[in-house]
Amino acid sequence: MRNLVLREPEVEVPDDVTSSLSYAWQRIRVPVIVPLLYVALYICVAMSIMLFVERVYMTLVIIYVKVMGKKRYTKYKLEAIKEDLEHNRSYPMVLIQIPMYNEREVYKLSIGAVCGLTWPSDRLIVQVLDDSTNEVLRALVELECRKWTEQGVNVQYETRNNRNGYKAGALREGLEKQYVKDCEFVVIFDADFQPEEDFLWRTIPFLLGNPELGLVQARWKFVNADECLMTRLQEMSLDYHFTVEQEVGSSTCSFFGFNGTAGVWRIQAINDAGGWKDRTTVEDMDLAVRASLKGWKFLFVGDLGVKNELPSTFKAYRYQQHRWSCGPANLFRKMTKEIILCERVSFWKKFHVIYAFFFVRKIIAHWVTFFFYCIVIPASILVPEVHLPKPVAVYLPATITILNAVCTPRSLHLLVFWILFENVMSLHRSKATIIGLLEANRVNEWVVTEKLGNTTKQKHNAKTLKKPRSRIGERIHVLELIMGMFMLHCAIYNMLFGENHLFIYLLLQAGAFFIIGF
Repeated sequence: MRNLVLREPEVEVPDDVTSSLSYAWQRIRVPVIVPLLYVALYICVAMSIMLFVERVYMTLVIIYVKVMGKKRYTKYKLEAIKEDLEHNRSYPMVLIQIPMYNEREVYKLSIGAVCGLTWPSDRLIVQVLDDSTNEVLRALVELECRKWTEQGVNVQYETRNNRNGYKAGALREGLEKQYVKDCEFVVIFDADFQPEEDFLWRTIPFLLGNPELGLVQARWKFVNADECLMTRLQEMSLDYHFTVEQEVGSSTCSFFGFNGTAGVWRIQAINDAGGWKDRTTVEDMDLAVRASLKGWKFLFVGDLGVKNELPSTFKAYRYQQHRWSCGPANLFRKMTKEIILCERVSFWKKFHVIYAFFFVRKIIAHWVTFFFYCIVIPASILVPEVHLPKPVAVYLPATITILNAVCTPRSLHLLVFWILFENVMSLHRSKATIIGLLEANRVNEWVVTEKLGNTTKQKHNAKTLKKPRSRIGERIHVLELIMGMFMLHCAIYNMLFGENHLFIYLLLQAGAFFIIGF
């Protein structure tokens, strides 16, 4: 016993690669991975609670607004203003701008719908802002404008030799034309929007009777929502945006993000805000925030819909979502200080814009969906030492999902597909928000969303139209494939060693990532 020497047990280091990786994982899992995963879990839990509280708050507001009949646009005496306008015949001068860029499939639809609006012809100017690079298409658009001019509509066809500022630059230069100086209001329609003929009568009177209003926004009505599963899922997300987010913003603090189209601006409000700026890819939201800081109020008219088209190809949808996610994050970075220092608006409105409008809806909503549901929850299966709280992992996301989906009752049976699709897109959106916050490359990337025109016409001509083949590199998305492999690995591990049934969700989500990836 006296000669007994206590020694540490020797740890045998494996030679083959697989055993070496397993050995390394066992060595770092508890001291390194577990603390890091717990930190990520706590951050995601905090973000989930923030998103949950925001969703519940908006739900309570919208229930109160609908049950009590307190939609803000109903309190204005629209009919009385219209009668007074018709009696006095003091019609204001209205400018309608249609910005377009190589819109071969839809230019006739938008120009025709706008020229068919009921308003005194001598008090209406239609301005077609054509940035098309295709000379043949430019000639066709100009010919369409001449056709309506011959029918008595004041149509001004404007082109540029460059695309400086993209849409914002075109709109800004359009307002600088000499014939616009007498106009009091400007209406903006993207090239695929087709307003009903009474659109001006259902919007302009709000602005005439209420000098504090700077913007009246209509909702979107989708003509191709039934074209494919992807358009149905897009409809679910956008219905929530218009039915809840826009209505709540209008009803509580007279602020919401301008949707860039189907809206009527008081030109004085645009000038007070400093005009159109092209510093981000969301020039519409930029103008809305600046006008709001100048004290102008906004009104959302939820029962006025304008027909338009949803992206029906995944490539077009990805580009659109990059712009819609990167732009707000970049604008948040640029305007936070300006919002905080603004003295013309109340503390409540500042808080709403910074916290609710920007931080929670434009950043947190994307990050929670990706980092929590696609990274942290699957990773916790590989690290059994990390306990996943069931209320946060199951009940909160279920509640948020249901609150979102009830806005489109006809698509409730597609709820599982919508969840899987939104989780996949959260990867793309989260990456875009980080690019926007850091002002990295692609921060100002602007790709016009492809439009295909009337859906019924597409179906009849489906056999004659041949789309150009995309390259293999454009069809394969590496990040989505990597996420699919990660989810599949976690699902198999859960099936073999887990004590719950999370592998069902993980297998479905892995399949969704693979489908999008390929």
